[in-house]
Amino acid sequence: KIDLATEHQVEKVVKMLKADLAISAKDKIYIERLKEMIFDELDLIRIYLKEPGKEADMTVPLIIRRGFKVEDVCNKLHKDFVSKFKFCRVWGKSSKFPGQKLMLEHKLEDKDILEIHLR
Repeated sequence: KIDLATEHQVEKVVKMLKADLAISAKDKIYIERLKEMIFDELDLIRIYLKEPGKEADMTVPLIIRRGFKVEDVCNKLHKDFVSKFKFCRVWGKSSKFPGQKLMLEHKLEDKDILEIHLR
């Protein structure tokens, strides 16, 4: 049990066992790191949605698989979004510049902000 050991003892055991991570649910030690490792292992990314003319909702991300395109997100949000799609704007790593106007085939990256424009 990690919560009964000193930090030095934990480091020693982790090295000995070649463990990726030692956690304590009781003391909440490395819980955030565990979440990150699970997220990475499942190959998920977060995107934030933004309505035109409003601020992006940075509190609740949409969790999607890495490699998802704008079209995949549209399909997840509503069955009519693809047929009514006009264009989108993206802020983040996957865009060449902030607010770049893009289409359905654009691949999204972790922490991108997506604004969808419909007809």
